Amino acid sequence: MTRLSVNINKIATLRNARGENIPDVVQSANDIEGFGAQGITVHPRPDERHIRYDDVRALTKVVKTEFNVEGNPNPKFIDLVIETKPDQVTLVPDTIDAITSNAGWNTKKHQDYLVDVIKIFKSHNIRTSIFVDPDVEMIKYAKSTGTDRIELYTASFAKGYKSNKHQAIKEYVLAAKEANKLNIGLNAGHDLSLENISFFAQNIPNLKEVSIGHALICEALYDGLEHVVNSYLNKLNP
Repeated sequence: MTRLSVNINKIATLRNARGENIPDVVQSANDIEGFGAQGITVHPRPDERHIRYDDVRALTKVVKTEFNVEGNPNPKFIDLVIETKPDQVTLVPDTIDAITSNAGWNTKKHQDYLVDVIKIFKSHNIRTSIFVDPDVEMIKYAKSTGTDRIELYTASFAKGYKSNKHQAIKEYVLAAKEANKLNIGLNAGHDLSLENISFFAQNIPNLKEVSIGHALICEALYDGLEHVVNSYLNKLNP
């Protein structure tokens, strides 16, 4: 069974646009769990432009499924994760000014650094995952960091899906097989959507979890617009 963890960053972005608490990030997380999702993901960034550090503190008290916190392990992030003790921490090498995550770790180049960071989290019994490109060599070096899982960065799959989905999935299948061989847990995320998720999940062996945010929130917006527009019309003209 592949678990769905919903990234709620975009809900926080909408909230922050008005400076109030609508939509309520905590209530949204509870509702998403109630709708059947098996996890909640957040990715706080240093500028707190969407998920805030205090959101993480609030969510860790109420999330009943699996709580996954993503981010670049700078000292402030490390302290937050140790304080809140989520079920999983996913290490992402995004820069401070990155609009969104755009690459996986070079696990060979950053081997020593990742080993040290992962030791810290594992000493607090927090499961670790490393964001990586679908590169067999990077997965081999990921094994040496001591990480529990990797998360395959799926942007290139999503980009190539429409033109040639069978070609787009090839490197991910090879990466997944290598992770399975090395006994590393396998997650995936970034630009997965209702259009491509079935094909991806059906072709990736032992896929434990997908983290989906932007596409899911956009799809929810479009799927719900007709209902909400008609609800307003009914209220105005009963």
